[in-house]
Amino acid sequence: MKRLLALAAIAALAAGASAQAANPFSDVSSSDWAYQAVADLSDQGIVEGYPDGTFRGETSITRYEMAQITARLMAKEDQYSAEQRAAIDKLAAEYADELDTLGVRVSNLEKKVGNISWSGDARMRYQSGDNSKDEAWNGRIHIMMQGQVNEDTTVNARFSTDNVQFKGDSDADVGMESMNVQHDFGAAKITLGRYDMAVGNQTGWSYGNGWGFDGAEAAFRLGDRVDLKVGYGQFNISSYDAGVEGAKGEHSWADKDLFYAQATGDLGFAVLGLGYYSWQDKVESAANIGYDPELVDVQLTIPVSDFRIFGEYMKNTTAPDGYDTAWNAGVGYGVMDYKKPGTWNLDLSYNDVDYGTYIGGTTYETDILETLTNYSDSTVKNQRNINYWLLMGNVAVAKNVFIHGEYAFAAEGTTEDPNDTWTLSLNYRY
Repeated sequence: MKRLLALAAIAALAAGASAQAANPFSDVSSSDWAYQAVADLSDQGIVEGYPDGTFRGETSITRYEMAQITARLMAKEDQYSAEQRAAIDKLAAEYADELDTLGVRVSNLEKKVGNISWSGDARMRYQSGDNSKDEAWNGRIHIMMQGQVNEDTTVNARFSTDNVQFKGDSDADVGMESMNVQHDFGAAKITLGRYDMAVGNQTGWSYGNGWGFDGAEAAFRLGDRVDLKVGYGQFNISSYDAGVEGAKGEHSWADKDLFYAQATGDLGFAVLGLGYYSWQDKVESAANIGYDPELVDVQLTIPVSDFRIFGEYMKNTTAPDGYDTAWNAGVGYGVMDYKKPGTWNLDLSYNDVDYGTYIGGTTYETDILETLTNYSDSTVKNQRNINYWLLMGNVAVAKNVFIHGEYAFAAEGTTEDPNDTWTLSLNYRY
């Protein structure tokens, strides 16, 4: 875009912020159509010319120059109307990377009382038809809202559609996937409501479902290297009980009181994670033995140049023998940044999961673990263990657009060997 056109638009945005002013640029005459816009913005200190006193309005404006202008607008936001501030916020989001280079924190915008910010994501996905799932081509949208109550308190919500099935049923309900309030007391951050809580690595290996956890959590930062979280409440969803998504009953881990504690420590050469989860109500096992589950979990990730080695061990201390452990180990390469096209990552892991450690809310997009929860099928309802390989990767194909893929293969089970299953999705952030 030409500099004059860009400055005319910005002048319209900033209209009313200052009185008319004289033009300081030698190559902008009083007869030019954008004369007053350039003069006003120069007087406000929003635009600057070149050292030789020219403006060079016919040259193209760069993203870096637009970021500089946006930073000056941000500094004067208290002079503008709510509509003008909303437009400036959009500019700040668009030029966030360039503003970061300038040392301007876009998050400063979020500290204003009464500020509401919106973001979201969308997904178009194909899922192979294996095990408990039929072949599917579907889509989903998330819309996230954050309201800044004051400098220390935010209200957060995430609206989500059901998966719109492009093959078959095209209806999709919209629900509030999460809603919570966060209070920052300095020493601790308190979260109340429905929020995300993952158990296990790889984006929720044992549990990470977006419909999440209903309860309260306190998060602490201990020094520069240790993060600690403690919470109490209930999982909102589990796929146990007749394989029905969201079922709650004797086999389900949902709708039962739970205390948990999680710690993450940076050891310098590695990152160590610890977890403790204690249910206050009985869960019926596949062997029809009732127990109050208690999980302990250890995770370790070791970076080696652009590679990483990771592993996890989980133990249910109250489950019957043969139903009580899970572990995985793997290697990964690369880091995908959805803002940077061409970046990518790939992870390969081996997983061994007993019935008594799987909570039934994984974020896997394959169905490899669901025969552990499928009580409606007599051939697999006593499945107490699955082991399998999982290949998972992401690649950014454009700014804020990336492809995600998963392939679970070579699976073995105690009563049935699950089929290979895979999924591929196109994801958008906005």
